[in-house]
Amino acid sequence: MTQQLQDEFDSSVENAEAWMKAIQERLRINDNTKGPRSALEARLRETEKIRALEPEGSLKMDLILVKADAALRSISEDKRHEVLSKLKDIKALWEETAIYITHCHSRIEWVWLHWSEYLKAQDEFYSWIHNMRVTLEPDIELQLGLKEKQWQLSHAQVLQNDVLNQSVLLERLLEEAASLFSRIGDPSIDEDAQKKMRVEYEGIRQEAQNRVKLLETITKEHEQYSANVNQFQSWLNGVTERLNCCIGEATKSSAEDKLKALKEIAKDIRNGGKKWKHLENQCAEVIQNTSPLGSARLKDELEELRKALEKLKLRSSEEEERLLKIQQSESAYESQARQLETDIQKLRKDLQRLENDLDPGEGEKTEDELVTLWRKCNATRAALAAEESKIERLKAQLKELLRFSQDVQPHAESVVSALHQYQSVRGKTSKMSSDTETKLRRLFQNPLQSFEQWKPSVQMLLETPEPELAHIEAALAESSQFKEKLMMLQLKKDLLNNVLGEEKVEPFLQEVAEASKEREILHKSLLQSKSKLQNLILQHKNFDAGFAPLQKKLSAIKAKLDLEKEPRPDLLGKKTQLQRLQMIQDDLAELAIHMEEVEKLVQSNTTHRHEMNQLSSDFQALKRSLEMMIQQSEDHVQKHWAYNDKLSDLQQWISVTREKIDSCQDADGEQSTEGRLEDLERLLAEFLDKEIQLHLVEAHGQQVMENSSPEETAHVQAELDQLKESWKSLKEMATGLLKQWQLNRPVADKKKKRAFMDSRWMSRPAFHLFDADPSHKQEKMGEGQSTSSHLKLLQDFEEWLQGENTKLAKILAGTPSSTEEIEAYQSKLEELQSHVPHGQHLFENLLHLHPVIGTSEDLEDVRYQWMLHKSKLREALGSLSCVLLSRSLVCVLQRRSGGVCSYLHRVCRAALPLQLLLLLLLLLAFLLPLAEHSHSCTLANNFARSFKLMLTYQGPPPT
Repeated sequence: MTQQLQDEFDSSVENAEAWMKAIQERLRINDNTKGPRSALEARLRETEKIRALEPEGSLKMDLILVKADAALRSISEDKRHEVLSKLKDIKALWEETAIYITHCHSRIEWVWLHWSEYLKAQDEFYSWIHNMRVTLEPDIELQLGLKEKQWQLSHAQVLQNDVLNQSVLLERLLEEAASLFSRIGDPSIDEDAQKKMRVEYEGIRQEAQNRVKLLETITKEHEQYSANVNQFQSWLNGVTERLNCCIGEATKSSAEDKLKALKEIAKDIRNGGKKWKHLENQCAEVIQNTSPLGSARLKDELEELRKALEKLKLRSSEEEERLLKIQQSESAYESQARQLETDIQKLRKDLQRLENDLDPGEGEKTEDELVTLWRKCNATRAALAAEESKIERLKAQLKELLRFSQDVQPHAESVVSALHQYQSVRGKTSKMSSDTETKLRRLFQNPLQSFEQWKPSVQMLLETPEPELAHIEAALAESSQFKEKLMMLQLKKDLLNNVLGEEKVEPFLQEVAEASKEREILHKSLLQSKSKLQNLILQHKNFDAGFAPLQKKLSAIKAKLDLEKEPRPDLLGKKTQLQRLQMIQDDLAELAIHMEEVEKLVQSNTTHRHEMNQLSSDFQALKRSLEMMIQQSEDHVQKHWAYNDKLSDLQQWISVTREKIDSCQDADGEQSTEGRLEDLERLLAEFLDKEIQLHLVEAHGQQVMENSSPEETAHVQAELDQLKESWKSLKEMATGLLKQWQLNRPVADKKKKRAFMDSRWMSRPAFHLFDADPSHKQEKMGEGQSTSSHLKLLQDFEEWLQGENTKLAKILAGTPSSTEEIEAYQSKLEELQSHVPHGQHLFENLLHLHPVIGTSEDLEDVRYQWMLHKSKLREALGSLSCVLLSRSLVCVLQRRSGGVCSYLHRVCRAALPLQLLLLLLLLLAFLLPLAEHSHSCTLANNFARSFKLMLTYQGPPPT
């Protein structure tokens, strides 16, 4: 049976090998891309047939595998190697054949498809050549106008761009032809065929370029002609507009100016004839490349320009003749009008001179000036009477100008203006004469009126109980002035007769004499009041001499105090500020002594008493402000000093702790690892206390920054940021080192516990090792039956405990800083704490299944890991509660109380250090068990967080 299976396997292998070699031979025959397209297509069909036989090869390989499997099960070991070798060879041959089939078919198929695409692209190229040749063969059609020629040029440029764009396709087609020829070698795509394609394309391209150049020449020639026609038309419109301006009645230019403009226009018209001749020559050249209808339009347009030029020339000559006639009439008119204007200007100058002599000037006039002005007015009246004959002669000259056709309105207005000026000067003279007389009368009567108004005010001043000396002296000065004025009126009797008349002079002089007597009486009374006031002034000079220095000194102290209100940059500046404030306080005390001395001088004067009371009020306000500033400065210095002390202590602790951690990392040995772990756990226990101190330093820093300058605020903020970074890096270093040692520690602990259990086992009596009691043997058999179920439970519990430890390690690796992170940290720990009852239930099931199994080392290891997990979880929750408590205390410290609660704020500030000290003692008491070795009983029994006495056993848990 075995030999038959092997023969069948050999037979199937030989058949498959023969089939594969036949297939490879067929592929070798057809694996060629050279030759015509029909031969390539035949090879492609042959390879498709061969590829269709590939499933048959797969079936043969499956049959070989089945035979090989049956033979391998029944043959011996020495022949099995031979079968496997054959099987390996036939598999390699089949893989080679399958790959050859795919590659051969793909290569031939790709060449055939490449050739088909090339032929398709070649047909499209020759079709484009034919269409383009049909488009470019006809001659250029003559167009109607410039726009049609531009359209024709644009179409030719589009064709040229199409031809140029086809060059990219041609190059690509030639590259494909060269590539394909290198594979198939067919003469239909050899180099001659490629050169033929390029020659045909170059012919099309050259013809398109020639057509575009010719159309560009024709279009530019027509565009130049159109631009010249438009320019000539613009010139013609400009000359026509200039001629219309000269001819128009609205123009204000003279006939001479119009004649000059017309001569320039005639010159331009002669130059325009030359321009028209040049346009005629250009039109003849454009007509050669324009259609008959377009040529007729060009000729009509040129003829219209010629007619417009002739019409413009005719209008210019007619207007020039008309203006020559007008110029002769204007010359006579201008001579008479010039004489009239000369006479008018002379009259105006005379009137203006008379008017300027009458100018009274600005401001009040004195008596002499008014008399002089009154006499000038009388002289001007006589001069105006002599100018009436000149006015009549101007009227006669204006009548002579009315005979001409020119507009005489401006000259009439000049004559009327001269008449108005004459009437104005005459009226002004009369008015000024009457006004001057009125002012002279008022001027003579003013002293009496002023004296009558002044007399009641002097009487009231004399009746005042405490008049001012300045008012008395001013009244005396006015009295002296009135004396002089009244004496002058009595001396001007002749002038008063000319102005007032003889009837009014006598009563007026009597009133002046009575006013002089009353003035004498009032003057004597004012002199008596002045002597009394001078005696009173001497009594108050002493007060003024003492009061002014007090005001100056108080103002100087206030200025010093204002300078000290700015915040200081550092602690030394704050101390210096406090010393200066104390010096200012001494200056205030000295000022108070001087104020008491000055107050003795103001007992009898209410005005001085009010000034002194105001000074005392300012003194008291300044004193209160100074006391508040001294208290605030002392508080700021104390806070800054406390901040510096706490910052220095915490920085020193961080440096010492970092050195300790570095020394722990450098130590070697297993025993050293245990000691290092103890030291590291003690250092981590100190972190909670120092974290409270860190928050206290931040709170003190915030208070210092609130009362400091911007420079000091930036410095304190930089110190706090540096402290936080040092704290964070130190904590990450300690936590990472502890985590690394705790991950390495279970291996060492397991070795220790196994050695401990071995020593306990070896310490038992010898007969336990060779116990032959039948009951003991039965117990051993029962234990063997329950071992499988116990191992399953033990494995499940270890996997669950490993997952919980991993979660706890990830949580402890984080360092929460914000309130949200602390809350998330707490929720994760509480979630792990909720899993503890489930783990305790699993562990109890493990113990109940086999109570005696507690002596095995696996159960001892699991018990130790379970106790260690619960201890770590409780420690994490305890440290989190301490952090939350410290943050709440820091928030209380940062709150500021004011108003009514200021006393309560000071009491809390005084009691807070004692409360923090008690809290730290309580925290240290909670953390005392952590200072012990991790294998101590404090972490393995139920009294781990109590204050009761317990065993101090160093080693694995004795359970």
